[in-house]
Amino acid sequence: MGILLDDVVLIRPSEKHDEPSVITVNCPDKTGLGCDLCRVILFFGLNIVRGDVTTDGKWCYIVLWVTGNSSTRWGLLKQRLVEVCPSCYSAATLVYFRPEPQSSKPSDMFLLKFCCHDRRGLLHDVTSVLCELELLIEKVKVSTTPDGKVMDLFFIIDTRELMHTTKRQRDTCDHLKHVLGDAMISCEIEMIGAEVMLCSQASSLPSEIAKEPDLNENSPTTSSGAKDVSVTLDNSLSPSHTLVQIVCQDHKGLIYDIMRTLKDYNIQISYGRFNKKERRSCEIDLFIVQADGKKILDQSKQNLLSTRLRMELIHPLRVTVLSRGPDTELLVANPTELSGKGRPLVFYNITLALKLLDIGIFLAEIRRYLIGDQEWEVYRVMLDEGAGSSIPRNKIKDGVRKMLMGWA
Repeated sequence: MGILLDDVVLIRPSEKHDEPSVITVNCPDKTGLGCDLCRVILFFGLNIVRGDVTTDGKWCYIVLWVTGNSSTRWGLLKQRLVEVCPSCYSAATLVYFRPEPQSSKPSDMFLLKFCCHDRRGLLHDVTSVLCELELLIEKVKVSTTPDGKVMDLFFIIDTRELMHTTKRQRDTCDHLKHVLGDAMISCEIEMIGAEVMLCSQASSLPSEIAKEPDLNENSPTTSSGAKDVSVTLDNSLSPSHTLVQIVCQDHKGLIYDIMRTLKDYNIQISYGRFNKKERRSCEIDLFIVQADGKKILDQSKQNLLSTRLRMELIHPLRVTVLSRGPDTELLVANPTELSGKGRPLVFYNITLALKLLDIGIFLAEIRRYLIGDQEWEVYRVMLDEGAGSSIPRNKIKDGVRKMLMGWA
């Protein structure tokens, strides 16, 4: 089977403001492809409102309807989507599937260190520049000095793999200088070892973040959306597949959360359809098989998958605001993929929510923790002194959570 390279990913931007754009992917299949595609789409700030997936286990055909970002660089999005499709090789005008190598070189890590004068919304403006430059923020440490200066340490990965060049480093600093203006004091970029990303222990995390949430819809600690989440596994409708039926409320990255969970369980989707209804209600039907190509008959495996999906749909992220003496601390946690990749744009949305609330950031860091048997990215943000007392903690929590969930 062959396909023209330009036809691996086709994008038809919407012609009207209220209509979705259409992304079509036609390529060799692999377990987790849906997750990888959805992650790229989420990184570009788009929301999937409808989708159809069909595969025979070797070749797949995916159609996604997306909305959200009017300034999307469609050519760049297409390039990034093609990059996550299984590797191919050219033969005349056709391109054929070639299995990917079992191991790949880990991405180089760089330390972006810059100093500038502080102001409201500074961290969000910096984060916006890094996202625009396609730089993934793996870790961050931000501190404010008594004289009003900010020292920012961003541990980043360059998706373009050009940060080792002098030109790419200079362009990055120039973009920051353009946004920060005279507030910029210095900017340096250097390559570092990957050991800085080693997981920490979760023992120092507050229980509000570390403990497993109760999925009982009657529990006072459970989100009000729990009663709107239904996950059903059925083996009676197909002789060779397990049907997963999901009804839930929409949120930013919903399809990514589902696909990420199935990828972590090494589950293959043979056919899928999802659609966003009125009032944020979503319906998803997925015909799946295990890694061995068989349906899921073991009841314990069914229960485990169902519980995990419910967890990801009810609590895709954990958000809490705590008092630290006279200070206020915001904590946000989200699970990473088994591959180690974190959820896109979390820090961007956190800083945007705080900017809209007119809350300054005194100290911030991103670290990886083991919570149970899963690795999580935890964002710890110490808010400016006095900010917590002027704005109620529940308003801060709700504002950040709504921004992360796409409900703002």
